[in-house]
Amino acid sequence: MKLPEPKLNNPKLQERFEILVREHLAPHQVLAAGLRALPDTASAMAHTQAAWRFYNNPGVRLPGLAQATLQAARDGVAEACQRFVLVVHDWSYLHYNGHTSKKDRIPLRHQKDLGYDLYGLLALSDQDGSPLAPLGIALRGQDGVHSSRSETVLPAASKLDSLLGWMDFIAGLDLGLGAVHLIDREADSVGHYRDWDQAGHLFLVRADDNRLVEQDGQERRLPEVLDGLRQGGALRHSREVLHHGKKAQQYVAETTVTLTRPAKRQHGQVTIPGRPLTLRLVVSEVRNEAGEVLAVWLLLTNLPGVVSASEVALWYYWRWRIETTFKLAKSAGQNLEQWQQEDAFALSRRLLVALMACVVVWKLARGTTPQAAELRRVLIRLSGRQMKYGVEYTEPALLAGFWVLLQMLELLDHYDLDHLRRLVQSPWDAPQLCSG
Repeated sequence: MKLPEPKLNNPKLQERFEILVREHLAPHQVLAAGLRALPDTASAMAHTQAAWRFYNNPGVRLPGLAQATLQAARDGVAEACQRFVLVVHDWSYLHYNGHTSKKDRIPLRHQKDLGYDLYGLLALSDQDGSPLAPLGIALRGQDGVHSSRSETVLPAASKLDSLLGWMDFIAGLDLGLGAVHLIDREADSVGHYRDWDQAGHLFLVRADDNRLVEQDGQERRLPEVLDGLRQGGALRHSREVLHHGKKAQQYVAETTVTLTRPAKRQHGQVTIPGRPLTLRLVVSEVRNEAGEVLAVWLLLTNLPGVVSASEVALWYYWRWRIETTFKLAKSAGQNLEQWQQEDAFALSRRLLVALMACVVVWKLARGTTPQAAELRRVLIRLSGRQMKYGVEYTEPALLAGFWVLLQMLELLDHYDLDHLRRLVQSPWDAPQLCSG
């Protein structure tokens, strides 16, 4: 299994990177989230020391490490995308309240909730929404932002103000296709829409329900626009989807709106006039079999009309994949919030290694060859996990199976199979030392 390589200044560091990725092909338990070692001839202490040297080596910089996932993204786009690569942006808190050794933690939800603020970008296929690879991470601590696109620590900026720099960065990656940036409604900002559109970036953002727009020459709030679409019978059935694991139906409608109001910056203290910006408003309703509305998304986008409203709604529906990515890095897989690295920089480096392990799992999950299907079955069997009816695999289960398989293969490099069988049988063959 050949991995895309990071750009590091030492061949030994390149080799250590691949070993560490393999050792992260495992779910980490809450009480055992530290470094793992495959059962080769080296001691666990030697593995720990080697990993410590890697994560603390000044030659291991975040942009160099990130080259591995970026190359995996380029490969994934070539394999799985047709017209665009979907780029999901999101933020997640990392809570380390009990980790007093981490001196650079920051307050999160309140002053006693301490940890780091994680930002991530994930590339998705525009064909089926499958995750391809992370395109970047940024971890904010007391000293600033540790970013995979910068050799130096960046000053902390607002979440939305940092997005344009990331969009420009993605545009310069030579991914082979144009990017469509998918962001939740915390990015609903007139000024930022104008900035992104002027810079030539395509975006798809869930709008706030109170957003004021102009439609047919009149200013209305989005719920009024939605009522008009409903009354006019514009919402049409698009497809069957899952809502909280249950089957539901998605209905879609579209209209054109214009944003004319001045932008507000610095928490509304500064207003900035701007040019009118005409966008597509795509409405997505998810209904149950009884017709009850379960969810409504009001989506604003500058995508060209060749992308249908139904596709726009589907692409935003796939945005949830970044939530499962954070979950795979946290409670459902790597247990990131239990790692013992003592600062944001060291955590960032290990996180890029762990995300490369996730890329391996995602590549296997979207594989269509008979070998990929067989390997998935083998890994699920080795994982020891039960799948729900009709579910072939889950990514955490594939991760668990990978670890067992790699352990087996490493062990068989050093032990004869017949000898291992005799060792397993030996406790049952040993004479009884106690009786009655």
